[in-house]
Amino acid sequence: MKRHWKTLTSLCIALAPAVAFAQDYPAKPIRMLVAFPPASTGDVIARVVGPKLGEGLGQPVIVENRGGAGGNIGAQVVSKAAPDGYTILTTSSAIAVNVSLYKNPGFSAKDLVPVAHGGATPNMIFAHPSVPANNLQELFALARTKPMSYASAGTGTGTQLMMEMLKKQAKVDITHVPFNPAAAVTAVVGDQASMGITSIPMPLAQVKGGKLRPIAVTTPKRVASLPNVPTVAESGFPGFEDVTWFAFFVPAATPSPIVARLNAELNRAMVQPEVKAKFATIHVEFTRTTPTEIAEYVRKEMAKYARFVKETGAKAD
Repeated sequence: MKRHWKTLTSLCIALAPAVAFAQDYPAKPIRMLVAFPPASTGDVIARVVGPKLGEGLGQPVIVENRGGAGGNIGAQVVSKAAPDGYTILTTSSAIAVNVSLYKNPGFSAKDLVPVAHGGATPNMIFAHPSVPANNLQELFALARTKPMSYASAGTGTGTQLMMEMLKKQAKVDITHVPFNPAAAVTAVVGDQASMGITSIPMPLAQVKGGKLRPIAVTTPKRVASLPNVPTVAESGFPGFEDVTWFAFFVPAATPSPIVARLNAELNRAMVQPEVKAKFATIHVEFTRTTPTEIAEYVRKEMAKYARFVKETGAKAD
């Protein structure tokens, strides 16, 4: 019995500093690093959620862009930050791809802890209006007769991997040209690439303005604002489904009370009226999660994308 009491006492003493620290948290401004450039969907999410998170925590949240290497740069910076809750990563499903796609992404899955879901958005395949194809089957048939290229939101993003999966299933070769999300749209508008695939907020205005032709969306059902655009599944690829999801991470070893506090405040911020209104305009849907739930979701996504990388033979460019 004495041994058990000594063990319990030692554990309490060891945990005391972390608990005390968490009780004082936060005592200074918090940095939220976005793993993608300005105007990307992840950037929009961070900049609308950040101020609301700051209100809940009682400290300013400063949003910074650390884009590059398909989201790896931002992940590297946060993975090496102090595990004190003052540095948060906003990234996309690219993080689940990159741990398998890159031989050395500069971080590992064990270096970061998922905190909360950050929303999800459909992806869209689109083409330059001069491309003589109105649907996915026509697009792939055309690619079998002439060299074509597609622009993605970057190497290591889920959009690249999804197109690689479609190419394999369709038995067609289309050259990948990586950009950042906004630049991928610009490249197709400027006819630098025949087609593109990004999350739907990026090309939506250009599609509605007639500068891009929508080919298909990657959701199980059609998107309400684009009812005439078919899904990939109904375009000859039954069961195909994919979205670009976003999540917030902190460095590993961040005290669990701080992770729990951030989770609660992020969940609260994500459902504020102003945030929900902005999300509706960019087709982002939020799902409330606990730290355990988002960690399990990310684990499964990493396993899924590892399988896709192996099946497609995709490599970082």
